Amino acid sequence: MSEKSVTLAAVVGAHGIQGELRLKLFTDDLAHYPRLQAGATTLTLKSVRPGPNGAVARFAEVTDRTAAEALRGTPLTIPRDALPPLAEGEYYHADLLDSQAVSTDGAALGRIVAVENYGAGDLIEIERPDGKRFLVPVAAGVDDLGPPIRVHVEFVDG
Repeated sequence: MSEKSVTLAAVVGAHGIQGELRLKLFTDDLAHYPRLQAGATTLTLKSVRPGPNGAVARFAEVTDRTAAEALRGTPLTIPRDALPPLAEGEYYHADLLDSQAVSTDGAALGRIVAVENYGAGDLIEIERPDGKRFLVPVAAGVDDLGPPIRVHVEFVDG
């Protein structure tokens, strides 16, 4: 069984002619992770700085624009166990995905397919067995992160 990996960034394209990469970041600080996987290739982070719509990074193994362009669309990942430990009540989005969600009264709700944040807090997207999806604000409560995930859901007729 392969170890679960977490995507920290995705390569958007090349920046300049010396192999720098434009990245879309999914973490606050990529500098904490000096070695990232790009498919089967390990990349060693030399530098990262803010860039247009994300970040610009230099990796030891990417030395020219052609190599940088070849990585366009590639997710940059780390093993899940390389992430820092969490405090009580904290969670990583990756740990919620594909989990079964049940209400606090034990009713099956469906599978967690996404965790979104539009600025006001995390929203869990749950897909019912019939394919319909709905969002639950995390502020409403994730009561238990053990499988299955217990989500406080209150349905309102209307």
